[in-house]
Amino acid sequence: MGPLDGISPTVYILPLSSKICYKLVHMNPTANREMPLVQVAASTSSTNAANPEFQGLLAKAIYETSPEGILVVDAAGVVVSHNHQFVEIWQLPQLQLKGVRPVTAIGSADAPLLATVLERVKDQPSFLARVRELYDNPQLDDHCEIELKDGRTLERHSTVLRSQQGEYLGRVWFFRDISTQKQNEAALIQLARHDPLTGTANRRYFFERAQQEFARAQRYQTPLSIASIDVDHFKQTNDRYGHAAGDEVLKSLCSQSLSLLRETELFARIGGEEFAILMPNTTMNGAFQLAERLRRITADSRLVFQEQEIGLHISIGVTQFKPGDLSIEDCLRRADHALYRAKENGRNRVEAIG
Repeated sequence: MGPLDGISPTVYILPLSSKICYKLVHMNPTANREMPLVQVAASTSSTNAANPEFQGLLAKAIYETSPEGILVVDAAGVVVSHNHQFVEIWQLPQLQLKGVRPVTAIGSADAPLLATVLERVKDQPSFLARVRELYDNPQLDDHCEIELKDGRTLERHSTVLRSQQGEYLGRVWFFRDISTQKQNEAALIQLARHDPLTGTANRRYFFERAQQEFARAQRYQTPLSIASIDVDHFKQTNDRYGHAAGDEVLKSLCSQSLSLLRETELFARIGGEEFAILMPNTTMNGAFQLAERLRRITADSRLVFQEQEIGLHISIGVTQFKPGDLSIEDCLRRADHALYRAKENGRNRVEAIG
């Protein structure tokens, strides 16, 4: 399925001989018209340009050197052609390629090939259902991503082969390994959403998620709670033990906090020694209990850094979504007020404001 540079390919049938021949073309991104993948230069002799043998060799060179795996199946479900890259991308064992040509599947039914491919796909039911849908509906094209069990991601594009008279001849499938691209995208998302020191969610991502959860709670009137957290006397820790020790204190807090949270809850570093917990579908009572467990765990823990034992205490303010709240900022302000109350009442404690 992989279009070149993200541009969907189109397949045409050219009557160059008695056999089925085809060439691949794609939209030129700099011009609003279709252009061949490889064009014969104007200086090329007219003899070569019109020579079927030359055109066949050119098409073969393009076909075999394409970075995409290409598979062509005719209307009867027989494999008409595939290139070497298709075998490489799907890691097909040579012993399972039992076509009329050695070490290929050409001339064989596509069912055994499909069964082998299916074993490598993570979501097999969806993959198989879509393949059958495409075969049953020749008018459909396809462009999607496929996750494999080995961790790779393939991009797939499929389109129909038709004669000049519009007769359905079969279907062509393009596959491209985009695993590196997906890994790079995931790394960029990680950088954009997470704090580089602690690895937890950053302020920007917290507010993004908080606004989404607020809208959901407002719409469905479901519980939503927020906790604001501040490390007590963090400046004194930095001054006494050094900033490297302070960094380790923050990492320790994050590690302990994450161990208590459910998958749906979000722990984030808002700035400096300030943190927050977003708790969808959690009542005030549930949020208070979680905050108290976190406070006790951190108070009982001791961080050893460069042979020095460092204590850790936190103050926490808890609140919940109220029907009269106009925005997530209303919840956050109450959580901050509850945190200030915890500080004023001696620190190392949890306070709640409903």
